[in-house]
Amino acid sequence: MFAVSFYDADPDAGPEHFQRLVEAYPRHRAYLDEFAKGGEVLMIGTFGDPATQGSMAIFRSREAAERFREGDPFVTEGLVHRSRIQDWDPLVFG
Repeated sequence: MFAVSFYDADPDAGPEHFQRLVEAYPRHRAYLDEFAKGGEVLMIGTFGDPATQGSMAIFRSREAAERFREGDPFVTEGLVHRSRIQDWDPLVFG
């Protein structure tokens, strides 16, 4: 069982909010890079327009997804409108 974490964009956020995300990105990326060394995050990325569509990540476990979210600067600095984690049981081909 894997876990998928979603960060939803704030539909009412203005350009200043996006600027705060841009400013926080280096801290988020450094945290992600360090977390990824443990092998618990498989994929992470934004949707087509991250300012309006948000992002998602796939983790090896719900516990890993929760740990990541607890320390992510985007979350700790109040930049994520809404976050949710869903368990995922994929079919794997190949």
